[in-house]
Amino acid sequence: MTDLEVKLETHGQTRQTLSPICFQVQHFGSSHRVKMQSLLLLVLCAGLRFASSDIHQHNIQTLMDNVVVVRVPYAHGSMVEVPLTCGDTYEHKDVFWKKNGEELTPALQGNQITVLVKEMKAGNYSCHLSSSGEHLNYTLILVQLEPDNRTVILEWNSPEGHIHCSAMNYKGTFHCTWKKTQHRSHAAVLLIKASRYLDEISCVVDADGSGIQCQDVDCPYKEENNPIHLTIYMHSYSRLETYTKSFYLREIVRPEKLPNLHISSGQVFSWAYPDTWEKPRTFFSLHFHVKVVHNGQSCNSDKIILEDKNTEETKYDVKIKSKKYVFCVRAQDKYAQGPWSQWSQCIVNKTEVNCQLL
Repeated sequence: MTDLEVKLETHGQTRQTLSPICFQVQHFGSSHRVKMQSLLLLVLCAGLRFASSDIHQHNIQTLMDNVVVVRVPYAHGSMVEVPLTCGDTYEHKDVFWKKNGEELTPALQGNQITVLVKEMKAGNYSCHLSSSGEHLNYTLILVQLEPDNRTVILEWNSPEGHIHCSAMNYKGTFHCTWKKTQHRSHAAVLLIKASRYLDEISCVVDADGSGIQCQDVDCPYKEENNPIHLTIYMHSYSRLETYTKSFYLREIVRPEKLPNLHISSGQVFSWAYPDTWEKPRTFFSLHFHVKVVHNGQSCNSDKIILEDKNTEETKYDVKIKSKKYVFCVRAQDKYAQGPWSQWSQCIVNKTEVNCQLL
């Protein structure tokens, strides 16, 4: 029986995942048992190679036009081969490539190329005509850790998480904000996906990049059967992170501060519904939290003289002997019982009363 010698070649990421035994299998012998063992080993190696190739393909996803995401389980030591195409129009053109505006060494040429992304060293690959240097197309390659639970771009704020969303009423406009970590202040929003069931919701990034303004077209009288789903893609250099949040509008509606707070006869305080609140008021009712605290204390103080957590009247008679105190009032949707508004207050110092919004 002749000697059996089998050699398997590996490339790129495949080399990282196959067992070394698959690189080269050699055995010298003539028994039937030896042949069967060698055959089984070949089948095993072929299966591993096929599985590795399949995983390699699923690590790469087109997120949007000209943006490709490479998903890896960890950054250290990862290597993924990413195929790039300048475009069908340039199939027979003399094309060369740059990375982040710099020519590559050795040079990459051709309409279709493959680049090796090591760890987080991805970037913007642009293709150009060799004759004139004219910019033709580009592909931005970003790297995302998977699972995406090791975020470093946005700060976590309990209990709401990375993203805080609020609305002044039920007209469908809501605003979401976040705070970037100290060393990722340059990070930017790449893509926003917002929807309710099958309907997309339009969003616009704030000028300073610290939030988004969105508009849900659902009628305020319509019952919410489905939540709003929000996904924000943030990138810092070549790193991509995904942040998600789901909520009902009724959970984030927070009335504005109560206007026209003043004191009338005796110690009776009055206020009005916010101008931005829904009408009719009989359908969109508010109830109010009244608190009287010691002079010099904030409305969040627990040094309370008097408190009423559930009054529906837009006035309140403070029946206490003290002539120095702080009167505080805030509002909440009576039925949905979402977030409370910020406090409005009057500082009472004997005959002097100063009412203000905090």
